[in-house]
Amino acid sequence: MCAQNAALSSDEAYNQYKAISDSMAISFPEDDIKTFRRTSFNETQLQNYLSMHFKRMDLLTHIKGHHVFVLNSYLHSGNWFKDIGFPKESIRSYKAFFRHYKLVEHELSPEDRKGFNVMRFYAHSVLAENYANLGQFDSAKKQHQLNMDFTRNLDNLYYPSAINNYGLLLYWHKKELDSALHYFQKAYQITESKFPKHTLIGSIRDNIADVYVEQNLHEKAQPLYALNFDFYNSTFNEGTFEKDIPRLISAGAQLVTSNIHLNKLNEAEQVFKALEKIVTHQENSNLINPQSYLEFLNAKQLLLQEQHKIDAAYATARRINAYADSIYKVAAITDKRWQEEFNDVTIDRIALNFKIDQLEKEDKINSQRGKLRLIGLVSSVFILILLILFLSRRQHLINAKNKQLLAEQHLENSALKVKQLHSEIKSKERDLSDFAISLTQNQDWTKHLAEQLEAIKTSNPEDREVLLESLNQDIKNKISFDSDSQEFFERLDKLSDAFYSKLTTLYPNLSKNEIRLSSLIRLKIESRSIATLQNITMASLNTSRYRLRKKLDLSEDVDLDTFIQNL
Repeated sequence: MCAQNAALSSDEAYNQYKAISDSMAISFPEDDIKTFRRTSFNETQLQNYLSMHFKRMDLLTHIKGHHVFVLNSYLHSGNWFKDIGFPKESIRSYKAFFRHYKLVEHELSPEDRKGFNVMRFYAHSVLAENYANLGQFDSAKKQHQLNMDFTRNLDNLYYPSAINNYGLLLYWHKKELDSALHYFQKAYQITESKFPKHTLIGSIRDNIADVYVEQNLHEKAQPLYALNFDFYNSTFNEGTFEKDIPRLISAGAQLVTSNIHLNKLNEAEQVFKALEKIVTHQENSNLINPQSYLEFLNAKQLLLQEQHKIDAAYATARRINAYADSIYKVAAITDKRWQEEFNDVTIDRIALNFKIDQLEKEDKINSQRGKLRLIGLVSSVFILILLILFLSRRQHLINAKNKQLLAEQHLENSALKVKQLHSEIKSKERDLSDFAISLTQNQDWTKHLAEQLEAIKTSNPEDREVLLESLNQDIKNKISFDSDSQEFFERLDKLSDAFYSKLTTLYPNLSKNEIRLSSLIRLKIESRSIATLQNITMASLNTSRYRLRKKLDLSEDVDLDTFIQNL
């Protein structure tokens, strides 16, 4: 395919791109919202769509002169991958957009350059979001800073929005409250002076108030929530031209809660009555957002509790629990995380099949038996990965259900019940984070496999059989290593059961990988051997040790190994 594309003219590449797009649009038109939803695709449809998408994107480098078309194609690809749940592919597409824009900017008309200002702002924002979701916070910070520098002189809403987005990175992902508050306030000053009626000001105001709440400064947060409750009750969203009901309900619930914390029960009750009318109207119209309704119920339960209406508060708490089960059910979250990581496996599998297809078309030699055997081995590896995913997912569901039942049996009061539900969810997310790390390691090995395929493609016919045998041995070694590692960690878990119990009691926020790392350190296994057992680099192990120190709250003069061995 690459050799064929190299001989394509610009017009031929453009026409082929259009033809592939027309074929893709038969089932999934690019302007249809369903095309941007992962649930719209079954596995076969997703593989076919991705295969055509990769072929289409490969043609863009051969299309000359159609600069706006090419730039919009990269943007569309980045948007689609982001919405469908492929952050890594979304990053690649947006980076390709910026590279191409830099090359052709001088050839664009002033109108085109002005039109791309919005998309450049959006691309920087989504790139930062993708990096943050992958835990690459330095890259996310860089994109936010580029966005602020880019929008600084545009004299429009994008500059304060970029500042606010950077504040959210500091607040949500890094928990640097003072720094986040600084950027929120800066964005608020600009928006208040230039765009006081835009709904962005409500979002920024809410962010500032949320930071104050985390700093236990309810007296500062309360007037901001009050402003937002009035603001969203009278302001229409610029995109939908309707009231933003979820934000209105959220502002009202937060205002009730702030008044309660300030012991202003009369004011809290007055706000709640107004909020209750809004929620009742939305319920009657079947327009209530589940998350908004849960915020409303939590505010109601807290108010009733402070008013010493114990029976009513308890009844509301039971209602909260039943409603929360339908929203935050652990199995649903497990399914979502599992599906996101399964997406990464799918994208690698499609890319690998695409390379194999290229190899078959270019070589045209008598090596079909070896290629089929290779494909069979690769398929076996992917089946093994999928089996591990399935078994892990089922175990997560079983564990989640057992914990939920145990929590319900020992629930002493309604407030503890809701708090424990959220704690269990966070615990599952930490386990899934460990699971994502394991998948990333498998994806790195898959990339290594693709590189070996590339070496086979470029090798001499007489060397090809030797390379295929080497690839076969690598796959067998990988399967054997995974099996031995799994058996080792199963034995380690059994032998360290008492240590695990003590460690999780003292430090309940530790993830499974961090508990296992502690157990290996306790056995005085050297760092290089630990890295080998966990199939990670020494740099990754040092990062894991640093995160473990932070969760154990150790000062710099305390040695991690000595501390764990003395537990």
